[in-house]
Amino acid sequence: MARVVFEEVCKRYGGVSAVENFSAVVEDGEFLVLVGPSGCGKSTTLRMVAGLEEITSGRLSIDGREVTDVPPKDRDIAMVFQNYALYPHMTVYKNMAFGLKLRGLPRAEIDARVREAAETLGLTGLLERLPKQLSGGQRQRVAVGRAIVRKPKVFLFDEPLSNLDAKMRVEMRAEIRRLHRLLKATMIYVTHDQVEAMTMGDRIVVMNRGRIQQIAPPLEVYRRPSNVFVAGFIGTPPMNMVRMSVKGGVFESGAMRFALPECGIPDGEVTVGFRPESLAPANPGTAFAFTGRVDSSEPMGAETFASLSLADGSAVVARLPPDFPCRSDAAVTLAFDPSRLSFFSSETGAAYTFCVGVKSKQDLL
Repeated sequence: MARVVFEEVCKRYGGVSAVENFSAVVEDGEFLVLVGPSGCGKSTTLRMVAGLEEITSGRLSIDGREVTDVPPKDRDIAMVFQNYALYPHMTVYKNMAFGLKLRGLPRAEIDARVREAAETLGLTGLLERLPKQLSGGQRQRVAVGRAIVRKPKVFLFDEPLSNLDAKMRVEMRAEIRRLHRLLKATMIYVTHDQVEAMTMGDRIVVMNRGRIQQIAPPLEVYRRPSNVFVAGFIGTPPMNMVRMSVKGGVFESGAMRFALPECGIPDGEVTVGFRPESLAPANPGTAFAFTGRVDSSEPMGAETFASLSLADGSAVVARLPPDFPCRSDAAVTLAFDPSRLSFFSSETGAAYTFCVGVKSKQDLL
């Protein structure tokens, strides 16, 4: 397969910048996911790899060969689109074979490739059906199969699961990951769904307004977000954010007060972040505890999400045990784990990376 290298790749439409200074390396055999809100530039980046969008500036190489100005047909890539793009009058077999016929491959090789891909994808019994006779998940597998038979250097996926229902999306996520392990292929996958990003990618690229915000393995992005945007975008529910003043390692807001003497945060204003699962029921007076009033609760079966309002006007979401009482307007006291806090500059939104956190009980107020 192939290594894909982006070197300060930019895409501009007139005076509008869609992608700015995108630099990254997709290693051979890696599954890289581009994730971000609509309009962040992730699909444009993918289309530049495919050659469907011209690169305004910068360089792109695949397998050591610069392809910045190479036509799409000569890049040795295969793309799976959101809308399947199947020919409605062709059978599954013919849809998968069509691209190979255009390339002039021998009939025996075409047949072998199509049947091998069909067996891999569980489509062997569907080869003579038309697309209208297939479910959404089956159509998506045909689209993937059409890419597999080409045996490209790089697979590109542009939000391929967005048209499927929730259950089918879960199944297809597992199917695509299984294919990646089986094919050991280089894959670049675009999605706005952070659950897909977290569960599928070896690494994820979080984008916003055409720029890379963070590139890292999913759990690193989740646990150590690089800035406020990443912390708020990755995670369901997102990370809680509370603005606090800090002086000499003592943090205060209208609803919380705690000390981390050796955290290294400079005096002034800071945004403190903590995930909903880092909160737990506590008694008043417990270290790192605060009290809020329940606005609403969402029982999920295995857990309950409770939305609370704090005295300083902050809103906090907690992931609590399923049987925890969460009556509307009830006062609830929770405590957070200080080792799982994140700290962000209130001016720039960037994360502080030099915090050491709490070391002993003597550090607590």
